[in-house]
Amino acid sequence: MRILLPVLLGSLAFATLGEAVVPDPPPRCHASYPDFCIPPAPPDLNCPDITGPKPFRVRHDVASPDPHGFDRDRDGRGCEPRPRRRSGA
Repeated sequence: MRILLPVLLGSLAFATLGEAVVPDPPPRCHASYPDFCIPPAPPDLNCPDITGPKPFRVRHDVASPDPHGFDRDRDGRGCEPRPRRRSGA
């Protein structure tokens, strides 16, 4: 009877509460991008794929830093606007 009691109570609790609601798993966010959630590669993302404020912080002191290559010059800022080229005269 001791073995059946927890099983019976568990069944009653489930039946009383209805269907169990399972929360969505948390999104996978890469530690290189602390300002908002950017998933790790794959897929490889480019700056136009990111819908957050730009430029944004990029950490290089984490495992597999900057997997998308947003901070090519490694200055800690990702998706910076490229400097305009001056027309030569």
